[in-house]
Amino acid sequence: MATARALPASARIVIIGGGVGGASVAFHLTELGERDVVVLERDELTSGSTFHSAGLVGQLRADPTLTRMNQYSVELYRRLEASEHPPGWVECGGIRLASTPERMEEIRRQIGWARTFGLPLQEISAAEAAELFPPMDPTGVVGAAYLASDGQVDPAALCNSLAAHARKGGASIHTRTRVLGIDTERGRVRRVRTNQGDIECEIVVDCGGMYAAEIARMVGVRVPIVPMSHQYIVTEPFPGGLGAVPNLRDPDLLVYYRQEVQGLVMGGYERRSAPWTATPRSFDRVPADFNGKLLAEDWERFEEIAANSRIRVPAMADIGIRKLINGPEAFTPDNEFCLGESEVGGFFVAAGFCAHGIAGAGGVGMVMARWIADGDPGYDVWHMDVRRFGRQYRSPSYTLKRTVENYETYYDIRYPGHERSAGRPLRTSPAYAWHREHGAVFGEKSGWERVNYYESNADPALERLRPRGWAGRHWSTAIGAEHLATRAGAGLFDESSFAKIEVTGPDAAAFLEWVCDNEVARGVGAVTYTQALNARGGIECDFTVTRRGEDDFLIVTGTAFGTHDLGWLRSRAAERGAAVRVADVTGQYACFGLWGPSARAIVAELTPDPMDFPFMSMREITLGDVPVMALRVTFVGEAGWEFYCSSEYGAALWRTLWEAGEIEDMVAGGYRAIDSMRLEKGYRVWAADIGPEVTPYEAGLGFCVKPDKPGGFLGRDALLRAREAPARRHLRCLVLDDPRAVALGNEPVRVGDTVVGRVTSGGYGYTVDASIAYAYLPAEHADPGTKITIDLFGARATGTVTPEPLFDPTSARVRTL
Repeated sequence: MATARALPASARIVIIGGGVGGASVAFHLTELGERDVVVLERDELTSGSTFHSAGLVGQLRADPTLTRMNQYSVELYRRLEASEHPPGWVECGGIRLASTPERMEEIRRQIGWARTFGLPLQEISAAEAAELFPPMDPTGVVGAAYLASDGQVDPAALCNSLAAHARKGGASIHTRTRVLGIDTERGRVRRVRTNQGDIECEIVVDCGGMYAAEIARMVGVRVPIVPMSHQYIVTEPFPGGLGAVPNLRDPDLLVYYRQEVQGLVMGGYERRSAPWTATPRSFDRVPADFNGKLLAEDWERFEEIAANSRIRVPAMADIGIRKLINGPEAFTPDNEFCLGESEVGGFFVAAGFCAHGIAGAGGVGMVMARWIADGDPGYDVWHMDVRRFGRQYRSPSYTLKRTVENYETYYDIRYPGHERSAGRPLRTSPAYAWHREHGAVFGEKSGWERVNYYESNADPALERLRPRGWAGRHWSTAIGAEHLATRAGAGLFDESSFAKIEVTGPDAAAFLEWVCDNEVARGVGAVTYTQALNARGGIECDFTVTRRGEDDFLIVTGTAFGTHDLGWLRSRAAERGAAVRVADVTGQYACFGLWGPSARAIVAELTPDPMDFPFMSMREITLGDVPVMALRVTFVGEAGWEFYCSSEYGAALWRTLWEAGEIEDMVAGGYRAIDSMRLEKGYRVWAADIGPEVTPYEAGLGFCVKPDKPGGFLGRDALLRAREAPARRHLRCLVLDDPRAVALGNEPVRVGDTVVGRVTSGGYGYTVDASIAYAYLPAEHADPGTKITIDLFGARATGTVTPEPLFDPTSARVRTL
């Protein structure tokens, strides 16, 4: 049916897509008081992926933010169910089975996570699971987890409910309105062109589902999603009926079930996937008339899932099949949503829901509405931010490889240190060939091949240090050997993957002073560790700033955070109208870190330049034949330098340093050793220990904050208010009594029997011989000496809040060369 209302000539916000995502964003915008909101749908509401979604709503995810978003979804669906437009919410509960001991370990870890969110996830036996879900055969089931507040919802009814409430709040919804183009002016959206006319606007929200990438290409934005064929069946009613049964997932068999009247919906994630429309040489192009349609049934590919389903529910072998649903679902390369504002001002994205968009729709709408209305999502959503993807994802080939791998391993257990294999190697250091020849075990981050450790450094004598359980998987004695050798002598590390950003121009100094909480526009050659804050005082970025000239600054940040920090700085520069150039120069420079007591002796034979310049400063020198920029910084707690050179010199510089270091018994090390050393020193990691929801004062980084510097800085007022109020929580170092019991992150921390926090990061310190964890604790439980316990895979490990840093507390080793 054609749209009943004429398209307005202008609107503040235009949402493209009338599925559950677009309807949720519109609903939540109107709840925040936005009234000038228009939703455009190319066909009828729910005619994309929404209408064929399976409708399961599970809350617990490995990610804390997504879990909170899904919890909010459940709260919203309960509220909507009591309204005049109920979405068919059924709080039937959910079971997750373990058919292997390894899966049971994972479930017990998830039960620990759930406690940090107040989710009443409980372990149950195979017999108890069968009692709750009578059709299942418990043979081979080791155990299970049950969450009573999980449920299911009618996807179409949910979309229509959200849309009805959005209309009531003032939004207008226009169906049969196809977007033909989006115009931009000066880097911002200006209008949306449709077959019903043009709309002038300030903000466009791409909620196009499987069409989202095509819509984004209209403004030159890449949204790396691939529509994947996803199938499930709907059975006939079971003889005698089912009663009321919970949702059931058996990830070891790759299948899930939910009730459909007195039958079942059954689907899963097969090992032989089928991408739809995308190829290695072309972007996805969904047919223009693919509205409210399904793909052809593919029984041959579904047979793997069907056979597995009969193992767990034997009646599946005989029950009649009403239909096989084969619908495309938009998946991302990392199974996380694509949310937030793009590099084009005012162009937002809410897409890539990876077949769990129904569970996340409420939370997505809430976060996006805050982001649009307030400029801040309110949560730490970097891992869902559409800008997290590097330039390599502009390649359809790379995107396809990574997405297919993600889909086909959807239910795999993700052990710490697990590395993906698709699309590798892609980005490599100038010293990559040397690393490979010397026994490097590589990890991958943001497309970069990075040395985790060199197996050639393995020391059997250190096998006694292997952590128990998951932390001992993907572990090597080489990690400890590299750590200890660096502390005793020297370690050479390839950090070329670190993201590097140049900020130059006449306003560079003033702009960075306003963005950063520390004083960064000091003398030429100064290196400053600082944070960049949001308006709430939360830590948006954490990096070093080196002043290379009056109007020339180099920022160095984490490998995975380069796109985030680049986007943050560019957005703030645009808001300020600053005359600056903010450029990603990561690939232009190799970077090698040399640290340890012998570092100065190694370098002394390579340069005529004096190397006694102070900590946190920079000097231009030569090493052997290579011109380098030497920074006196450290992330391991030992004196030394990071040496930066133009990439074409990189192989020569590494060779020069290695040959000089051989005389001093220097070791080449990897990132696992760096991480264990930084834990001993209490150095924070963004997106783990710190992030947008944490202030520097809470994180123990108040020494970076200069509240009285001229001109102030972004977030200063919020920090001043926070400083005046009693502190609610503090990041604290926890030392476990058992060194072999190692926390991995997100485990609940208890004082007595009360959960008071969760682990942000953890690991083993080889010098201090201790299992170390960090967690935010309420002020009343944050004093050193407080006894704590951490839930590890169903058991409780005891420990103590301990003053930090554990190693070299006066930092004498860092400052003395």
